[in-house]
Amino acid sequence: MEQRHEEEISDSPTGWVAKHVRDYLASDGDKGHLYHGIPTLLLTTRGRKSGKLRRTALIYGTDGGRHLLVASNGGSAEHPAWYLNLTAEPDVHVQVGAEKFAARARTASAEEKTSLWPIMVKVFPTYDRYQAKTPRDIPLVIIEPTERPE
Repeated sequence: MEQRHEEEISDSPTGWVAKHVRDYLASDGDKGHLYHGIPTLLLTTRGRKSGKLRRTALIYGTDGGRHLLVASNGGSAEHPAWYLNLTAEPDVHVQVGAEKFAARARTASAEEKTSLWPIMVKVFPTYDRYQAKTPRDIPLVIIEPTERPE
């Protein structure tokens, strides 16, 4: 994702998520990387309609050098906006703790999801309940760095 110098980033409009993002940024990941004991990262996508940068905090897992995300949206019938944004523009920016890097996001294939889903359920067991409550197949996203972390 090309980010123009000093380009404004809009944080999640959800109050508690926006506070989490602010705390994460203010502490360079010291406060916020672990959210109630669960690892989180900051994901910045480009809005598919607005073209503006959008940032949110998400639970993540790892598989080798890749970061994994689940587009659960709390088990709702709709995909979350961040997922729709990255499917339109897969170049993203990520912050994990103090590390910041550019990356490329993609939806895991059905075969990949079969092996990666248990990793994410171990991190956050509620994902199984979310999948059970929605008719949509909840996407699992693979984030692969395109540059060395700062």
